[in-house]
Amino acid sequence: MSDVKLRRLDEFRWEVPKEGAMRVPGIIYASDRLMKAMGQDESPKQVANVAQLPGIVKHSLAMPDMHWGYGFPIGGVAAFDLDGGIVSPGGVGYDINCGCRLMMTNLRAEEFRPQIARILNALFHHVPSGVGSRGSLKLPRSEEKNVLVEGARWAVKNGYGSAGDLESMEDGGCLAGADPEAVSERALERGKDQVGTLGSGNHFLELEIVEEIFDRDAASALGIEIGRVAVMIHSGSRGLGHQVCDDYLARLVKHVDKIGISLPDRQLACAYIQSPEGRQYLSAMACAANYAWANRQMLMHWTGEALERALGMSPRDLGMRLVYDVCHNIAKIEEHVVDGRKMTLCVHRKGATRAFPPGHPALAGKFRKTGQPVLIPGDMGTGSYVLVGTEKAMEETFGSTCHGAGRVLSRAAAIKASKGRAIRREMEDRGVLVMAAAKGTLAEEIPEAYKDIDEVIHVVHGAGLSRKVARLKAIGCIKG
Repeated sequence: MSDVKLRRLDEFRWEVPKEGAMRVPGIIYASDRLMKAMGQDESPKQVANVAQLPGIVKHSLAMPDMHWGYGFPIGGVAAFDLDGGIVSPGGVGYDINCGCRLMMTNLRAEEFRPQIARILNALFHHVPSGVGSRGSLKLPRSEEKNVLVEGARWAVKNGYGSAGDLESMEDGGCLAGADPEAVSERALERGKDQVGTLGSGNHFLELEIVEEIFDRDAASALGIEIGRVAVMIHSGSRGLGHQVCDDYLARLVKHVDKIGISLPDRQLACAYIQSPEGRQYLSAMACAANYAWANRQMLMHWTGEALERALGMSPRDLGMRLVYDVCHNIAKIEEHVVDGRKMTLCVHRKGATRAFPPGHPALAGKFRKTGQPVLIPGDMGTGSYVLVGTEKAMEETFGSTCHGAGRVLSRAAAIKASKGRAIRREMEDRGVLVMAAAKGTLAEEIPEAYKDIDEVIHVVHGAGLSRKVARLKAIGCIKG
């Protein structure tokens, strides 16, 4: 394990004491079991590194799914004062607004299971996936820029879904402040024909069945019912978002040297939020975030089409409807109360999910009673959880919780561990049919490459950062 000193605070919290150049302490949310399984992962050191950045407020935070990332740990959360604070591409990540979207259907498990192989095959051939995948939509440059400004609203306006969908997305599927002029020609070129594509790696389209309900009132309000078939989509901003991150990291590494910010790790390259460079990155990041929302909206539309055709059902009979769409990798300007004082902060969530409580003004009306839905996928052999945000998350983590199970094996280590195994057959024996665009993807994504999702959820629920609503069991999964 990392040689960073840790002090146990309670059952679910560990402190990285403020030492040396750290401006604030670090807080890691984890159980004994998760801490013992960390091995040689150096993410606690990254928590301490983030605590050294100018303008950081309260704590440098890490969720129980944390693992080593670029600059910030994946699972890292940090908030910075607009006055003298920074924004860092490493605190957002390469796949800007990688996120999850959950849809419920009218289908029941017993009528769906016998058809799962045929339906999964139909989805695999109708929804583009894989490295460098290209969609059927080829956008001219002017229209691509409209996507970057309007996000999911562009997709709805062009016939991909309904206006009601926008109410069930974080920020209504569009982040303000997007400026396509802040996005490079290379990024635009990479994004022009990838909108509406799943991508590769840990991105997926999964068929799931609601297996267990923990909070009947919240589940009912969200339209989640035992035995119903659900669809979860996990995707992001594709090559466009990756290029935006690449472009600004290259620029800000040089910029940091000019303005004299001392960094413990050059992967934490940053700019002051109020500087021209900081504002430009936030504008480009918003463009990539909006691209991701449009991407997931179109993926949902094409998923619905494929299901209707495969099942011979009308949209009304299928009844596929959006429960919620959350983003994971993002930096947002938000108001929070810190030590009794209201502050406007730039909150970085890298591999973390917003978890605003009931009554929060940022939530659409229908979520004011339940709190924000939180969607947490596990590995391809388990399934997912639906939770809701809490007031305690607002008090402790700037309204944030975990985003998934979190890797414990690198992709190279996972490939080594899967050598000689029939992963597809192993998944089938566990009751999950899987398909992948690339042969190596299933090897990289073996279940043991990830932490135990039940243990991760135990921590965020036990710590009060989000509250369990339902558990969904995977029955079919398409990996990119």
